[in-house]
Amino acid sequence: MTASSYLHSVRASYDAVAVDYARLLGTELAGKPLDRAVLAAFAECVRGEEGGAGRAVADLGCGPGRVTAHLDGLGVRAFGVDLSPAMVAVARRAYRGLRFEVGSMAALDVADGVLGGVLAWYSTVHTPPSELPGVFREFARVLAPGGHALIAFEAGDERVRLEHAYGHPVDLDLYRIPPDRLAALLAGAGLTEVARLLREPTPRETAPQAFLLARKG
Repeated sequence: MTASSYLHSVRASYDAVAVDYARLLGTELAGKPLDRAVLAAFAECVRGEEGGAGRAVADLGCGPGRVTAHLDGLGVRAFGVDLSPAMVAVARRAYRGLRFEVGSMAALDVADGVLGGVLAWYSTVHTPPSELPGVFREFARVLAPGGHALIAFEAGDERVRLEHAYGHPVDLDLYRIPPDRLAALLAGAGLTEVARLLREPTPRETAPQAFLLARKG
């Protein structure tokens, strides 16, 4: 699958599911204390950077904005970017005080070295592994020195085909990746691992869930 074709499939699939995705997952974080702890640690790291309190954090692949809003509640200046115009429209309706933009995490409309943090909350899972080095270089480009990136993903080593999700037909591949491999890809982009968490799946999940925090030197 070429880069352009996978992006087209991701955009079309998430446009189709946007409203039901927001409805079904809107309160998901409430039942996941470890996930909330990881986000809290990320926010604290960003606030603790030299000059970090004044820098924005980009929630890349923000979907309907629920995690962007959670970060805002943790005291960081968060904004969202998503490939899907329908997802961005849902986010703008739900969180009118926050900024959401349509865009690709692989080609951000953000100046070099200005962000205090980058969050990819399960938003790289549809990116073919061969494309991840370029995505992570883009993360490093927009981060200020000392800025942090947090990646949430499914741990494993396989491609999972998705043809139905959130009550709609979709055309998606989901890539599970070993945490060590993801850490190596981040390191190749100049982002050094700070910490990781691997937790067992909940009854609604089908694979271990991984969270990797990295820092730009």
